[in-house]
Order: sequence, then structure tokens, then C-alpha cells
Amino acid sequence: MLTFFRAALVALLPLAATADPLIGPIRVIDGDTLDVGGVRVRLFGIDAPELDQRCGTASAPMWACGAWAAAEVRARYQGRAATCAQIETDRYGRTVARCTVDGQDMGRALVRDGLAFAFRRYSMDYDLDEKIAAVQGRGLHGAGVQPPDAFRATARAAAAAASLADAPEGCTIKGNISSDGKRIYHRPGQRNYDETRIDTRRGERWFCTPEDAESAGWRAARR
Repeated sequence: MLTFFRAALVALLPLAATADPLIGPIRVIDGDTLDVGGVRVRLFGIDAPELDQRCGTASAPMWACGAWAAAEVRARYQGRAATCAQIETDRYGRTVARCTVDGQDMGRALVRDGLAFAFRRYSMDYDLDEKIAAVQGRGLHGAGVQPPDAFRATARAAAAAASLADAPEGCTIKGNISSDGKRIYHRPGQRNYDETRIDTRRGERWFCTPEDAESAGWRAARR
């Protein structure tokens, strides 16, 4: 019985570690990404414009809304102490967390004031806050801003089209070499296909079939 309890305690230790709050000074990276005590944090449940994103309408000039949103967040929070509760780790290795400053939920404050949007794909927590901000025309609302996830999708599609322009006809499999030297091929439709670039100077190349890639020493991407 004692052995069982010891095993159970060991199994719970990683959970206990992740339950500890992350506390530290804020360094703002962009509208929804921070360094908190040296740890890169993506705020949970919100989505801010990308740094290079521009906004505007047919009747209004384009302006750098992504840089503006980041500057507003920086003016409010840079150097202040945050307490963050980790929810998960994203595919970029960032800690996804809900953070508070002086007891105030940062995500809610940013959505409420029109500096970010509710990221409804992951959470409905800030849905009402965004609707109120939109009705009142706060911040980005009414400025012709494209939702950040739509902006990213458009940018990925444009980059993929430009990349495919360099591919030999009928050969759309990307043979990529990772930073640690692994040779991995990506097929159209896979998770990281659009973001993958082919640099022939590094030995990367296009393949026409998976069999061609594997016979040349590349393995398939797992996702």
C-alpha cells in the first residue's frame, strides 16, 4: 500500500509543478504575447493584430494597426508584475496562460478596450467583452481591421502560392532540412506545409512523389 501511495505521489508531481503560478515583470512582444520573468507567454483566449498587420477601409487610409496595438499594450503593462496561470503549451513552445496585473485579467482588459479580439476558436470567455467594445466603437473596432486569424491565413496562402511558383511542374512535395539536420518532407495539406520554405542552397529540394523523397533519405512529416 505504501508503494502505491509513493507511485501516486510521483505521478502527481508534474501536475503540481504546472499548477504553480508564473510571476514576474512583463516585457511586451506584441499585442497578445509577453515575456513574464523571462518566459514567453501567449495570452489565452485573445487574438491581437500581427505586428505587420495594417488596417483600413475603402474610404479610410491604411494604417499600422498591429504596431499600434502592441504599443498600446506596452504603454499599459511594460515592466509591471504579472501573475500567470498556465493552461497549455502551444506548438511554438510558448506558455499559453491567463495573466492578471493587480488582480485584473489582462485578456479581458485588452478585449474590452478594443486592443484585441476574443479568440473564439479556443475560448468564449471574452465574447461579450468584444461585443460591447464593438458596439461602443472602442480601439480597433470600426477601423477596418481584418480578424488576425484571417490575416494570417491570407498571408500563408500568398506565401504558399509564391513558394509553389518555384516548384518544378507536378512536384509539390517540400523536402525540408530542420535546424538539427533532420530531412523531412511535407505534402500539400499537412500542418506545416504552407510555412515551409525550400532553400536549395541548404540542400533542400522539391519531390514529385513520397517514394522519391524517401529513396533520397527524407522521412514524412508526422503532422
